[in-house]
Amino acid sequence: MKIKVAPSILAGDFAKMGETVEKLERCGADLIHCDVMDGNFVPPITFGAQMVKAIRPHTTLRLDCHLMVLHPEEQIEDFAAAGADLISVHAEACDALPLLERIRSLGVKACVAVNPETPVEKLFPCAEAADMLLIMSVRPGWGGQKFLSGSLKKIETLRNFCVKNGFADKPIEVDGGIGEENVREVIGAGADVIVAGSAVFRSPDMAATIAKLRGAR
Repeated sequence: MKIKVAPSILAGDFAKMGETVEKLERCGADLIHCDVMDGNFVPPITFGAQMVKAIRPHTTLRLDCHLMVLHPEEQIEDFAAAGADLISVHAEACDALPLLERIRSLGVKACVAVNPETPVEKLFPCAEAADMLLIMSVRPGWGGQKFLSGSLKKIETLRNFCVKNGFADKPIEVDGGIGEENVREVIGAGADVIVAGSAVFRSPDMAATIAKLRGAR
């Protein structure tokens, strides 16, 4: 499966977000990862559907909206209307399986995520119904954290489960602490959608970094 890179705009300049997503598209990003935090599910507050609506005209790339919020069922219509192409909800925050169906009914791809402390088996009941599965490889809330090495086993376990149950091509997204120094291991474990914030935005050559992250095998 082709590796995709989804730069996280959490690491970008919030005062220039339209320009930021335009640059990411020019630099070869595959998706734009939008980290939505509500100050409850995780301590920080970032942005909501209004930001997604504001950046939508600035890119043709898919907007990958990661809802790190309590009660995501109250937010999905707003994000769908704002232009989200994919909405991720956390298994810790909701009854994910019926919510995936509701997200898809809005014409949006649906994903379910788990935090580092949550067993990856929590994703198994949703694996067939979800359009993508997301493993957090840092504790959600802040960018620039170190990759948690135990995440590799979780990725392998999830990929093996998908292969054994007839959906080997199910995309697995991994979010947190990924850069050129460890992306090969992450892909080798079974990930095919790489979220990268600091690694991309701190790079002197964003296009080259995105290409390296995608091409690491």
